[in-house]
Amino acid sequence: MHHHTIFDTPVVNSLLRGLSIAILKGTGWKIEGTLPPHAAKSVLIAAPHTSNWDLPYTLMLAFALRLRVYWMGKQSLFRRPFGGLMRWLGGVPVNRGQAGNLVATSAQAMRDADGPMQLIIPPEGTRGRTRHWKTGFYFIAQQAGVPIMLAFVDYGRKVGGLGPAFEPTGDIAQDMVRIKAFYAPIQGKNAAQFEA
Repeated sequence: MHHHTIFDTPVVNSLLRGLSIAILKGTGWKIEGTLPPHAAKSVLIAAPHTSNWDLPYTLMLAFALRLRVYWMGKQSLFRRPFGGLMRWLGGVPVNRGQAGNLVATSAQAMRDADGPMQLIIPPEGTRGRTRHWKTGFYFIAQQAGVPIMLAFVDYGRKVGGLGPAFEPTGDIAQDMVRIKAFYAPIQGKNAAQFEA
């Protein structure tokens, strides 16, 4: 999973960081939070995920916050001619038919990563309306022994960034209540599709 990405490309990264900050500020967005040192390897929840605009905003925020992100996308995104570009942008192709292996494979990749790695996972698993959050992000973090960063894009307040680092306790029911409480006031682009 740990391949060379745009986030490791010094000149391009610096240019895109400057450009991202300029675009966010120019469109009235504010950036909040920082990545704590102990979360250099972490699972980033990206919520709410209600629009195709979430990816460009997430990438701009990642540049602005100096993150080294990887994200999972369905295999069809990685077909020619865009496959190489998607990987360079931090994309990791996922075979939805092998979802059971996904947690173990992702956790192992995080343990093996030499250096920082933030794996972005939208807990809803879809842009459509959903009441049910997938829990893969939780088990990946737990198995990899890394914190969960509560990342967000709040279209209501025009603020994006990183909330607190969350350490999984093993009591998933209780932890999910606490995680969802953080997201309750946050508004997606298509607010009606998101329910924390």
